Amino acid sequence: MTTKLGSAFKRELDLNGEKYTLTVAPEGLKLVQKGKRKGIELAWTALVNGEAALAHALNASLATQQRKPYESLPGHGYDRERHHTKH
Repeated sequence: MTTKLGSAFKRELDLNGEKYTLTVAPEGLKLVQKGKRKGIELAWTALVNGEAALAHALNASLATQQRKPYESLPGHGYDRERHHTKH
């Protein structure tokens, strides 16, 4: 018989020599590096309905593509020639 998850609990993890805190709550999971405030949050509903897998696949596909810096995109960035200040 399993126990219903009624309130959050925390566990410490050591991953590749770095410490993290994993919080398991009725709403979902949260993984935060020790000493930091922001981390990764995952709602149970996102995990169950496949949103988490879709987001992971999207991030993986973007990481494999070679991306140009923001400044090299057409219509973006800083035009050095046009904004050059003469002294």
